[in-house]
Amino acid sequence: MDMTMSSATPSRVDVVTSVQRRRRWTPEQKLEIVKQTNEPGSSVSMVARQFGISAAQLFQWRKAYLQGTLMAVGANETVVPESELQEAMRRIKQLEGALGRKTLENETIKEAVDFAKAKKWIARSPVLPGGEQ
Repeated sequence: MDMTMSSATPSRVDVVTSVQRRRRWTPEQKLEIVKQTNEPGSSVSMVARQFGISAAQLFQWRKAYLQGTLMAVGANETVVPESELQEAMRRIKQLEGALGRKTLENETIKEAVDFAKAKKWIARSPVLPGGEQ
């Protein structure tokens, strides 16, 4: 059995002998790396090795890119799961409905008070300032 190395294997191997700090990738760098995985003849594992990151990390970036959240993080926008967004939208609709009902109730009460004052159904209290004695 002849075992030869293919041309896709790296020609250089780096051995890490010390503790390294965590690298920070900008969203633009992440996007560029993710785009390289979509090029013909390219694979996630090959691109990950090229940049010295794990394939799992690159798969997470690809998933974030497909969901549209990769660039949102770079724009300092909060990324919210869709289920939470839908729940928030449902709650907003409920609150808007409650606000509408309370506004209508408030307007109705104001009209009733104005009507009662016009008919003098509401007595003016002598204790209140501005009331007639």
